[in-house]
Amino acid sequence: MDIKRINPTPRWSDITVFNHTAYFVEVADDSTADIESQIKQVFQQTERSLASVGSDLSSLLSVTIYLTDLAHLGLFNQLWEAWLPEGKAPSRACINAQLADPSLLVEITVVAAILP
Repeated sequence: MDIKRINPTPRWSDITVFNHTAYFVEVADDSTADIESQIKQVFQQTERSLASVGSDLSSLLSVTIYLTDLAHLGLFNQLWEAWLPEGKAPSRACINAQLADPSLLVEITVVAAILP
């Protein structure tokens, strides 16, 4: 099987696809926005990335959430639960992390199935 790399750069690819599985990372495009806006941006970007490989929220397998301040976890969880289709939550981890760009408040890594 081939590995497909979408928009590869010297440091990363926007999405990597292998064996009907997509792997990608999302951060907010507007890092000057507040935490709620950054979370919503990441969710919207995730939906677009999933759609670009023929997947959707119901096919999420695993998500790792990186928050720079765990004080934002309650808000994140509230928006997360409203965003996901009922009964389709993936496995997930939430980590308090210092991100490479200090203006970013949230980052997520996604693993999703691409169903035929």
